[in-house]
Parts: sequence; C-alpha cells; structure tokens
Amino acid sequence: MTKIGVLALQGAVREHIYHIEEAGAAGKIIKWPHELDRVAGLIIPGGESTTIGKLMVEYGFIDAIRDFHAKGRPIYGTCAGMILLAKRITEGDQPLLSLMDIEARRNAFGRQRESFEADLDIKGIGAFKAVFIRAPWIESISDGVDVMAEFDNIKVMARQGSLLVSAFHPELTGDLRVHKYFIEMVREV
Repeated sequence: MTKIGVLALQGAVREHIYHIEEAGAAGKIIKWPHELDRVAGLIIPGGESTTIGKLMVEYGFIDAIRDFHAKGRPIYGTCAGMILLAKRITEGDQPLLSLMDIEARRNAFGRQRESFEADLDIKGIGAFKAVFIRAPWIESISDGVDVMAEFDNIKVMARQGSLLVSAFHPELTGDLRVHKYFIEMVREV
C-alpha cells in the first residue's frame, strides 16, 4: 500500500491522515527526519509558516525534505505548506524549502476573520468547494509551473513536476479528490 507522510510540526495533521486513508493509501505521521525514509510522498499541512519553518530548521527537516524531493518523491503543501515550498515570498524573512518556482504572498486574502469558502474549477479534478483560512496566494510563477486553479483570477493551486501546492485546505472538506490526485502523483513515480 502507498504510504503518504504528513509533517507533524503544526496544522491539521489528523485531518490529512484521515483523507489519505479514506482515499486508499496509508497515512503516516512524520515527527522526525529519518521517518521520511518510510514514505513515498509527503504532505506539509497548513499552520503558521514562520513557526513551521523555524521548527523545520530546529529538527533538521530542511535538508531532509530537500533530499526527499531530490529522490523524486512527491510533496504537497497546503496553505503554509505552499509558502514553505515556494522559492520566494513577497515579504518577510523566514526559512523556506525553496523547491517550487513560485512566489507566494502570506495572508494574501486577509486575517482569520476574512476566511471563506469558494467554488473552484480544479484542472484534472473539476468543481471543488475550497476552504481558505488566512490563506496565501501565488503571486507569480516561472516556466514549468502549471496553474491548476484560480479564484477571482488569483492563482491558488499549482503543480510543478512532483510538487503540488494549494492555498486552501482540502483536508477540511468531505471531498477526497485532491488527496486522491496527490496519491496518484505518488503512485506514478
């Protein structure tokens, strides 16, 4: 069975594990870098990107996740995970994995009270009710990045090879299709 890890430094870890398992794969909580050897794909959940970045440095995850990616293993970042995977952010200074050729804007849609749900049309998936919480957006992309969804002409989901990001939280919906899409990415490697 395909094993998908969820980085357990902060965020909706349990919800991602549930979606992974309901979608037909095995979910594994990842608390230490050496545990990456046990999984074929990794999800970096939402939370506070600065805090997660600092914890990734403290626990040795930056190089471990970069090595994981260098081996061709897929990574999916949701919300803060999207920020951490970006090569650049529009403001601030925080640790980044710098793997995906995008520039992300933190809290682009506003603070907590501006959280919302929106109907998206996701390339390869279709209509999807997305949950945005203190969400970032993709400010700019480079060649080779495929935009998969937009909201009001703002890029909110993209893929570059074995990297997938979304500004929204599919784990907070009852819809498993984004997780199934990622699991298929992992199985294709």
